[in-house]
Amino acid sequence: MANYYTDHPEIAFHLNHPLMKRIVDLKERNYEDKDKYADAPVDYEDAIENYKQILEITGDVAANIIEPNSESVDLEGPHLENGRMIYAEKTFENLDATRKAGLHGISMPRCYGGLNLPNVVFSMLSEVISAADAGFQNIWSLQSCIDTLYEFGSDDQRERYIPRVCAGETMSMDLTEPDAGSDLQRVMLKATYDEKEDCWRLNGVKRFITNGDSDIHLVLARSEEGTKDGRGLSMFIYDKRLGGVNVRHIEHKLGIHGSPTCELTYKNAKAELCGSPRMGLIKYVMSLMNGARLGIAAQSVGVEQESYNEALAYAKERAQFGKAIIEFPAVYDMLSRMKAKLDAGRSLLYQTARYVDIYKALEDIQRSRKLTDEERAEMKKYNRLANAFTPLAKGMNSEYANQNAYDSISVHGGSGFIMEYKCQRLFRDARIFSIYEGTTQLQVVAAIRFITNGNMLEVIREMLEAEVSPKMQPLKARVAKLVEVYAQAIEDVKAFGNQDVHDFLARRLYDMTAEIVMSLLIIDDAGRAPELFEKSAHVFVTMTEENVLGKAAYIKAFDPESLANFRAADEAETAEAE
Repeated sequence: MANYYTDHPEIAFHLNHPLMKRIVDLKERNYEDKDKYADAPVDYEDAIENYKQILEITGDVAANIIEPNSESVDLEGPHLENGRMIYAEKTFENLDATRKAGLHGISMPRCYGGLNLPNVVFSMLSEVISAADAGFQNIWSLQSCIDTLYEFGSDDQRERYIPRVCAGETMSMDLTEPDAGSDLQRVMLKATYDEKEDCWRLNGVKRFITNGDSDIHLVLARSEEGTKDGRGLSMFIYDKRLGGVNVRHIEHKLGIHGSPTCELTYKNAKAELCGSPRMGLIKYVMSLMNGARLGIAAQSVGVEQESYNEALAYAKERAQFGKAIIEFPAVYDMLSRMKAKLDAGRSLLYQTARYVDIYKALEDIQRSRKLTDEERAEMKKYNRLANAFTPLAKGMNSEYANQNAYDSISVHGGSGFIMEYKCQRLFRDARIFSIYEGTTQLQVVAAIRFITNGNMLEVIREMLEAEVSPKMQPLKARVAKLVEVYAQAIEDVKAFGNQDVHDFLARRLYDMTAEIVMSLLIIDDAGRAPELFEKSAHVFVTMTEENVLGKAAYIKAFDPESLANFRAADEAETAEAE
């Protein structure tokens, strides 16, 4: 029987990373739950075995329930009835299956009914579910919104809401509005305090809300009258059971049809403040978004895997000119690049998740006791690394998902354009990944300061100092040469002394950074498990050489005057059109 976890040993490999011991010890707080809860691990080895069991259960549900339901969900999609969103019939089956399997409350402490799993494992679960149906992964993974309530809500709010999510109730984050997409400072949904009822009231419209008719919403709203920027925004909790919010419209989308994208109308909806006023965008949305971006990275890796699976299977079966098409150089080149992107992108995802796990666990511990100087330094270090790596993981994997889905159709040829083949749905589903939760361009904006200030170069040089297996040393030496080219490219960009030029060239520096980091990660992986990653390491490093040298040459030859010429041409075309 198929299993989306055990069928791919590359996932389990990442449970053996050296940082996992530290992550598990922090998450389990020296295994203090072992005497309170029957399912709590007694030591590190027991915890890892527990993770593997949960992953195997999820792999079974994904392969044998969610994936078989995916085509029906894609065709039916959610629909609107009397101001309420109704899931596709098979989506209800998927939710019932994940609830019965105990796959909710993933990250929450056991005292609330949660599983107390680290982000690394949550990302693995998300990847596995996304490979089966990326649209359903959206609905299921939004349970991670509860992390923000856990971090910033009151004790009373935790007691009332977290057990509900652990029992399988759904969540959404209501941020975007018709006039506030990426620029959330423009959010105008109004929050007013009702002194008579001792509650807040929300009025306005939210748009493009994923799973918008969920049970529990986290809502960004303007609580400070007269303000027009982020300092006037607060975070609120809305409980669907209290009424006051209706679904006005469900978007008809290119892909992820099972994931409802809703326009909501708030009419005097009763809500409660989460955390402190005026911190909604400045602090709480940033926490929400970073978690969501890691989730999209995992979603992307799942689709990268499934796109590769579909292409590989078809290439082995499809014969042309008397032999299977996988034997043609053009096809196996495409497949090897797909696999290399998948393996390198997955490694970047889990490295990022590990960084998040360590600093988040220390932050949580800090709520109950004072950290030591060493722990504070550790938390600061991994917080910085998580902030630098998250936009790389989200941006690169969302692009790789699109590329792998595109290439999967190419391998299928004309059949890939036919709706009966899954690769067309993967292609449609993947397109949103590089758009929502911050476009790739916004990931570049988030990452570039870590690149131009030398932080990422310092990280890369530390990675170069790590020991690798003798067989991988020649590959590492090739990457070391690229690092010097990359360092010079950063200096070349900075030397222009022109912000517009910096912004224009930032994407090239971003790509170079991510490709070098992933090269070093996949080299390390190949040294520890050559049977899984050696081929991908060679292919990916060669791709990185091709890309880094090309981008460095572009930067070296760049003439700032060309930027003015681009603008002049655009302005001329606009004037001509008018």
